[in-house]
Amino acid sequence: MPELAWFHCFSGIAGDMALGALVDAGADLDEVRSLCERLPVGGWSLEAETVLRNGIGGTKVHVHAEATSVVRTAGHVTALVEEARLPDRVRHRSLSVFNALATAEGRLHRRPPEQVHFHEVGAIDAIVDVVGTCAALEVLGVDEVHASPVATGIGMIRAAHGLLPNPAPAVVELLRGAPTYAVDLAVELTTPTGAALLSALATNFGPLPPMVVRSSGFGAGTAELSGRPNLTQVVLGASTAELSPGQPVTLLEVNVDDATGEQLAHAVTALLDAGAHDAWITPIVMKKGRPAHTVSVLTDAALSEQLAGVLMTETGSLGVRGSTLERWPAARHLAEVDVAGLPVRVKVGPGRIKVEHDDAARVARRTGTPLREVTSLAEESWRHRQRELGSGVGDGDGSDHPYDHDPDHLAHPSAGHLHDLEPDPGDDGDEAG
Repeated sequence: MPELAWFHCFSGIAGDMALGALVDAGADLDEVRSLCERLPVGGWSLEAETVLRNGIGGTKVHVHAEATSVVRTAGHVTALVEEARLPDRVRHRSLSVFNALATAEGRLHRRPPEQVHFHEVGAIDAIVDVVGTCAALEVLGVDEVHASPVATGIGMIRAAHGLLPNPAPAVVELLRGAPTYAVDLAVELTTPTGAALLSALATNFGPLPPMVVRSSGFGAGTAELSGRPNLTQVVLGASTAELSPGQPVTLLEVNVDDATGEQLAHAVTALLDAGAHDAWITPIVMKKGRPAHTVSVLTDAALSEQLAGVLMTETGSLGVRGSTLERWPAARHLAEVDVAGLPVRVKVGPGRIKVEHDDAARVARRTGTPLREVTSLAEESWRHRQRELGSGVGDGDGSDHPYDHDPDHLAHPSAGHLHDLEPDPGDDGDEAG
């Protein structure tokens, strides 16, 4: 059975808190430090101390690093990780986290990920937080990462250049598709680094999955929160199920024997536009040998009523049947490449790239290039970008925006949501914010 790590984000999550939780749960700090020391950069040390947060004991990790004016690009950070000769799974997980951060930053500012500059997240303490968390997962033999719904703060965050929304735009972007909820605290509970760890590594969000618990631990933030322990919990254990619980979804279906192919195709498009995960048509034979079609739609339960209405309206059916299912979607993120000077979105998952058909078709129409060639060019463009990131080539023009750093897991600027933000006075840079 796979070994699981479930992060309980009842007070959010940050990079140092994730690492502290894993160390508290039993990851050997010396082994974690040894793996991080493979990074081709010095001038840092990693320590851990036991602390109390609202009466609960946890581990606070500290990455002490020399002050430097070096600003690393996404490509530079990728090159550091690639050069470090880390175990395959540690390298893959670390690169996935930094790629999630770069993609979110690029999407917010309409820039290619390779042109993103990591300011605070490019600092060595933040790099060690990320690589250290991935190293701790490996030391503990974790095969799958799961997480609870993620707590975020509310209101506004005061930064050096004014007020910002809480949760920060980068956090919202990174947690797209993940369950979240607000806590009545004007505090940045979840930082972009913490959100990126979940976005890149978590395969499922929900309650504690079926497992035989082996150990657990708490990672501490710096600050004391009013009435709430400033901790992230991790629970480790062996899965007791062949498949962990999937995301609940609703399957809606109708049988139609009096609609044209064009009408059915329009119904599928309308369902997808209304928010369906997927929609499809299956040929069937009804009573008395009548040829017909089943129109099926997969949706979140919250949209079931809305999509049932669309299904009946577009097909002319007098009713809809439904059932509740589960799904296990692989972690993926959207990126954008250029083909013949035109943007094409690609969906990137573990070991696979899938080009968005509508974008590729648009480029094919405009350029006269065969669709399959456009698809091939888009895939190669993505691979070329990854090779450039790995070699540090094409790292941008030096004009991008920072990920600001939040040592106290408190209300300070967050990743890449305003131009050239600086940390608040007194921000000592322990944790990515």
